[in-house]
Amino acid sequence: MLDRYLYIFNIALEAVFLNKFRSVLTALGIIFGVAAVITMMAIGAGAKQEILDQMKLVGVNNIIITPKPEKAKGENSSGTESEDQDKGVRKEQRSFSPGLTLKDAESIKKILPTVERISPEIVFETDVMKDGRQISTKLTGITPDFFAVFGLDLQEGEMFNLEQMREGKPVCIIGPSIKSRFFPQENPIGKEIKCGHIWLRVIGILKKQEINQSVIDNLGISDYNNTIYAPIQTILRRYKDRALVTASSLRGGGGVFIGGDFAISFGGSQDEVEKNQIDKIVVQVKESSMISPTTEVLKRMIARRHIGVEDFEIKVPELLLRQEQRTKDIFNIVLGAIASISLLVGGIGIMNIMLASVMERIKEIGIRQAIGATKRDIILQFLSEATFLSISGGLIGIILGLVFSKVIMEVTGILTIISAVSILISFGVSVSVGIIFGYMPAKRAARQDPVESLRHE
Repeated sequence: MLDRYLYIFNIALEAVFLNKFRSVLTALGIIFGVAAVITMMAIGAGAKQEILDQMKLVGVNNIIITPKPEKAKGENSSGTESEDQDKGVRKEQRSFSPGLTLKDAESIKKILPTVERISPEIVFETDVMKDGRQISTKLTGITPDFFAVFGLDLQEGEMFNLEQMREGKPVCIIGPSIKSRFFPQENPIGKEIKCGHIWLRVIGILKKQEINQSVIDNLGISDYNNTIYAPIQTILRRYKDRALVTASSLRGGGGVFIGGDFAISFGGSQDEVEKNQIDKIVVQVKESSMISPTTEVLKRMIARRHIGVEDFEIKVPELLLRQEQRTKDIFNIVLGAIASISLLVGGIGIMNIMLASVMERIKEIGIRQAIGATKRDIILQFLSEATFLSISGGLIGIILGLVFSKVIMEVTGILTIISAVSILISFGVSVSVGIIFGYMPAKRAARQDPVESLRHE
């Protein structure tokens, strides 16, 4: 029995290779269909991974509170606004808001039970110098919760302790890019680096984070690798406390107060006085289900603390990223459906060519039936041809899909991730399509009358 099946399969292979050009054209639909499905699924998997990576960068269950840009506070768009809106704007401009302050962060932590952690931030652009080398980078004042909120770990060293936080000690934790630039051949732990006019002692080094500039710009996050972190009290006491109002600053002057081992700079204009004390508050809630209600409470709470002035913005990056993920999922489903149509078209192509092949080979079918071939043998012969075409087309399609995915990633920079599931699904569908669409021509060939077939010219 096995020999009989092998004989039938050899006849099918001979028929396929006898018409190589036609066989290749028949398999093209399957080849490009499989390649398209694999490529589209690789793009979809890459997009999903990028979203997950971005979620890690912005932190889980985080709510970000930032000062509203100055233009957004007082802009008056056009003459189409109602009189009530104009009055509201004038009232807001007359009101005084202390801006975003540490007290806002402290009150949030004390009052809201849904809050897990809270991380206020102060960001300054500063010049960093050591041994004749100098660059401009960001000096960020933080609390220890910052690292937990964003899931950052130390490569070496230790976190800020309570004394350093409370006393505003001149210590810092540096990103790996800062280490490479200023301490290429030495361990920076315990060494000092000059940030602005203050020497800070390095107590820790962050682990390297894989992050590109487009993600930094789109999500509004800092480049963890190229930032220096100091206790928030260190920034307020030794650099600048923007909430500090002095007679000199009110007159429009400016200056630096130096006392002991610390210095406080104060602004030289009214705009400088009006700046917020801190640049950002990141609130991490305990569970995802609590994000929306916590956001609403935060809006009302901060508005009340700011005397009704909406000089702040609240964003939930995780919700924005999830919405982006849903959009991409829909887009990927559409692309996958379009690619799958190629497989369907390929199957129809196989059926059409096989039907034409049956009509061309009626006399051959009659001869085979005359020498003892059964209907089952005829069905197996033509079904083997269709299955071989679909399998070989599927294998070539897999290779092309892998190549296309690699080329797309190299040329466009779009992340593509090829999974075994996508390969198995596309190959399984291609084989199934070949068998399903090849059965009809095979059945038609088996139904041919032997006598009529022998007479056919």
